Amino acid sequence: MRRAALIGIAAGAAVVTAGAAVLAVGLTSSDHGPPESGAQPSSTPLPVGGADAPDLDAAALASDFLDDWVEDGRVVRHDQGGDTVSEGQAYGLFAALIADDEQSFDEIWTWTQEELVRPDGLMAWRWDDGAVVDDEPASDADLDAARALVLAGDRFGRDDLRADGVELATVIADRMTTVTAQGRILLPGLWAADREPYAYNPSYASPVAYEVLGAATGDPRWAELQQGSGAVTADILEATDLPPDWAQIHVDGLIEPMPGPLGGGDPVQYAFDAPRLMLRYAESCTPTDVALAAMPLQTLEREDELPARLDLGGGPLVQEQSAFGYTARAAAAHAAGDGLAATVDLERAARLTVDYPTYYGSAWLVLATAMLTDDSLGGCGASAS
Repeated sequence: MRRAALIGIAAGAAVVTAGAAVLAVGLTSSDHGPPESGAQPSSTPLPVGGADAPDLDAAALASDFLDDWVEDGRVVRHDQGGDTVSEGQAYGLFAALIADDEQSFDEIWTWTQEELVRPDGLMAWRWDDGAVVDDEPASDADLDAARALVLAGDRFGRDDLRADGVELATVIADRMTTVTAQGRILLPGLWAADREPYAYNPSYASPVAYEVLGAATGDPRWAELQQGSGAVTADILEATDLPPDWAQIHVDGLIEPMPGPLGGGDPVQYAFDAPRLMLRYAESCTPTDVALAAMPLQTLEREDELPARLDLGGGPLVQEQSAFGYTARAAAAHAAGDGLAATVDLERAARLTVDYPTYYGSAWLVLATAMLTDDSLGGCGASAS
């Protein structure tokens, strides 16, 4: 892997934002199997930082998210004009699992089936004003939904939900994966299947999802995805201080950071996609995955107040902060064994979601807290430190 190929960035690129508006940006996305049927999530709360610190209880945060952002099964992006994206529906399913709320899970999945699920079984990406306005599926949303459905089938003793998850997982493996010299990788959408080099979003890779879906389906492609994604992630983190929001992968395995999925738009940056990589790897049950989640910590800790957008060397592109950014740094700290630092950053994220409530920040506060403190989403983050 050539380091130069992974650092073709405009480190001094300017991003002009307006105050709190940046807090709402980014809303455009072991042999451990699923819990036994009927199992309840165990809880290992993080220590709190004082009497006025937010309550980092994943189930309570999830219930608040369902109350604040879900209407009749639809996860509404109130801060983005009231539309809905498939990613949000998947996060809603996760929140219902974390809250152990079978009724909300059913409502969210029913709305999703009626409004977003395409004839091929994948989910249309965006719905607005009563109809789908972008039919293209996004693989992170489908992957998260499939994982949630399988886990819900086991949690609630529901064969129908488990079957839906297995069916969706099979379509993902069939239509949104490909093989390179790095191994099998997850493509971001159907649009990327016939384009080489292949568009790649490092934050879509989810070791726990691959484990859960591999165990549920018996399909060896999920183990191949685990191996290929891990190889790509390791190469990226060994070559750059921070992972990029978007990259591309050539058939020969060469990885290059990109300014957006099609090479346009934002500069190459670590902003509102890439931080999910640390969260998804920190919850893994595989020690090598957890070690990858810890690698960016030294760069992210250079400044106590973490900017919402950074270049790949850790240089700030804006001054504003985001709740999401702090959840990712918390995951990196957690993966490195620093539970106190993880708690402090989760508390910061919680305070920011109160001061600047956004769908995305609120969702990832819920997910991060669960990923790092309990096993409700099928991972092992609670036992990592």
